Amino acid sequence: MMKALVLNGYGGNEKLSVAQLPLPAVAPTQVLIRVQYAGLNPLDFKIRSGMLRVILKLKFPHTMGNEVAGIVESVGTGVSQFKPHDRVYARLDKTRMGGFAEFVAEEEAFVALAPKSLPPSVAAGVPLVALTAWQCLFDVGGLRAGQNVLIHGAAGSVGRFAVQFAKRAGAIVT
Repeated sequence: MMKALVLNGYGGNEKLSVAQLPLPAVAPTQVLIRVQYAGLNPLDFKIRSGMLRVILKLKFPHTMGNEVAGIVESVGTGVSQFKPHDRVYARLDKTRMGGFAEFVAEEEAFVALAPKSLPPSVAAGVPLVALTAWQCLFDVGGLRAGQNVLIHGAAGSVGRFAVQFAKRAGAIVT
């Protein structure tokens, strides 16, 4: 068994409770992570309040948490990139989440080795904002070297990554 913070319906903090849940089952393509730290983002309170229920329908009770840093506990039979005791971080699948728990099972493709230079308390806050910046610049924006890009809110979490990614890609950043 493990402890998890679960959402029991849309609303305020009164809809949250700590529950005892079984350890997640690990599919062949998944990594079981012992969560050391979980990121807490504006996205989490928007999900909790129901602001995103039109595009993200949850079944309750639901374990929240979109990003984690931790240690690999075990791996599925089809996992090749990770082994037990690896330090990792992950942007969890948005339809499942589950980071506000002692353990989370996630697909290998959503997990990465955590940089040795980042303590887990910092690494847990990287995946969601870094992925958001990357998707905005490259997946949606198609940014290429030599292009101009204006980044509003460059001092914020997503903006800090966007500036670095754009500069590294050879863009002219304002």
